[in-house]
Amino acid sequence: MSLPGSGVLISSNEAAATLTLGVDAFRNERKQVSSRLRYIDGIAVVGSAVIDDANVDLYIEDYYVGKFWVSRIGVVAPVYPDDVQPIRPAAVPPGSKVSAIIGDAPATNALKVYVYGIEK
Repeated sequence: MSLPGSGVLISSNEAAATLTLGVDAFRNERKQVSSRLRYIDGIAVVGSAVIDDANVDLYIEDYYVGKFWVSRIGVVAPVYPDDVQPIRPAAVPPGSKVSAIIGDAPATNALKVYVYGIEK
């Protein structure tokens, strides 16, 4: 289920060495917190060396959205529409933080995490 006008809200592209267990992949992203209302409706996790090699736990503040696994491999894998894993649209109130906590770190290669949705 995709919201009309849905696009990339937050993205991160980091080396495997910096993404260890418990690290927030969005910790250095300017759009992790916004003063505007947002709705998220999808996530893509690509990179690493093997499909399902790594995963992230997506949170809106303390609300657990779900666990999402690597769906495409490669050092500089692009993100394709088929990589986006749909989620039930969830509201992110103004001033709330979106976090992608590493649940299983990638063994090698960079990891890209993109969250999709709209901002009002």
